[in-house]
Amino acid sequence: MESVASAAASERGCSIVELAFNDDDNIFEITIDKADGDVQLADCEHVHRAILAAFDRNIEDYSLTVGSVGIDAEEADEMLKTINE
Repeated sequence: MESVASAAASERGCSIVELAFNDDDNIFEITIDKADGDVQLADCEHVHRAILAAFDRNIEDYSLTVGSVGIDAEEADEMLKTINE
């Protein structure tokens, strides 16, 4: 998953700052940052969608959040829900 996330982040001019996995709950939390500006919601969404495309959540059984430095995973999830409505 790390290589997929890194490649997707790089496509948006970002890098992975942290990739955490909670083994008890099968939750991946990825934090990205951009050296030359602010991370945009579209950057987080791009990484999120790349991972979803590479790993079937029904088979792999995981939860995923992508956020940026300064925006925690809960805030990122709420932003994505707003976009999808």
